[in-house]
Amino acid sequence: MKTLSRLLLLALLAALAGAGGWWLTRPKPVEVVVHEVARGTVEATLTNTRAGEVEACQRAKMATIAGGRIEWLGVEEGDRVEAGQVLMRLWHGDLDARAAVARAQLATTRQRVHEACTVAANAEREAARQAQLFKRGFVSASAEEKARTEARARRAACDTVQADVATAAAQLTATETERQRLVLVAPFAGTVAKISGELGEYATPSPPGVPMPPAIDLIDDSCLYVKAPMDEIDAPKIQPGLPVRITLEAIPGKVFAGTVRRVAPYITAVEKQARTVAVDVDFVNPDEARGMLVGYSTDVEIVLATRAEVLRIPTSALREGGKVLVVEGDTLAERTLVTGVANWEFTEVVSGLDAGERIVTSLEREGVVAGAKVLARPAQAR
Repeated sequence: MKTLSRLLLLALLAALAGAGGWWLTRPKPVEVVVHEVARGTVEATLTNTRAGEVEACQRAKMATIAGGRIEWLGVEEGDRVEAGQVLMRLWHGDLDARAAVARAQLATTRQRVHEACTVAANAEREAARQAQLFKRGFVSASAEEKARTEARARRAACDTVQADVATAAAQLTATETERQRLVLVAPFAGTVAKISGELGEYATPSPPGVPMPPAIDLIDDSCLYVKAPMDEIDAPKIQPGLPVRITLEAIPGKVFAGTVRRVAPYITAVEKQARTVAVDVDFVNPDEARGMLVGYSTDVEIVLATRAEVLRIPTSALREGGKVLVVEGDTLAERTLVTGVANWEFTEVVSGLDAGERIVTSLEREGVVAGAKVLARPAQAR
């Protein structure tokens, strides 16, 4: 009997030792951060690859057609100008002299017209008198013919001089037109952004293929829009009319509503940078853009689609193949989802999860695999 009791005691001690060893060596549950599946809004969006810029709807980088010395500069940088206002004029004394000669020639030619045409009218009246006298037999046929020939010659001389008047007028117009090649006139109302050159300096027009700084850079800052580069892969998804959210580094915390106006019909390739397509975005409320400076850096977020009140999960919780880890009791189980609209923050769940289920978001932790025992804690509210 004592032997049996001793054996039972030894067996109990062995069982307790085994249980204690298992307890000490058992796998500890992995602490994971979980997110409870709920409903909300999910948007499919695109963002620019590089910073965009605020642009003026009208901007003219103007230069004179011909080169010359700056004789008159009527504006300063920052000045407001009206359409048609003269901004700059180059020296054109030679053209003024040529115009004066052309005007004198025109005046002289007009005097010759008066003289020649008066003589022609007298010759025509004389020819008419000779014709009447010939009918009565008072003059010979040769005298009457001579009078008619003289009248025709005088009339031709009158017509020739009148043509000379048109030629002289055209020469004067050509000289005055050539003078306009040396004058810069504002094509629209705006602000003078920059002036290249000072009074007395020589202004040189930009030859073909050789970029030169404009003499005057004029911008219409009453109408602004945003130009942003988007990745070429996203170009087929972008269409005019899509809503846009615009943010500016210079105005933090403010989001401006916009609309896609134009998608460039070509891809821009910049060395050592991604190939992009330029997208023009208008402000929904243009008054909000007043006071912005042309050239401000901007970011745009184009909204491709919006799903309201749908099941959604953090996009970071998705694994390859559309899989997630779901907490079932104290164990992780893998699920494959059918997803819909997505962005960098949230992804729509079409099927595979129900509201209230908990999924793991801390996928980077060691031991977070299907079948693992876990200790779940909710994500901190943001």
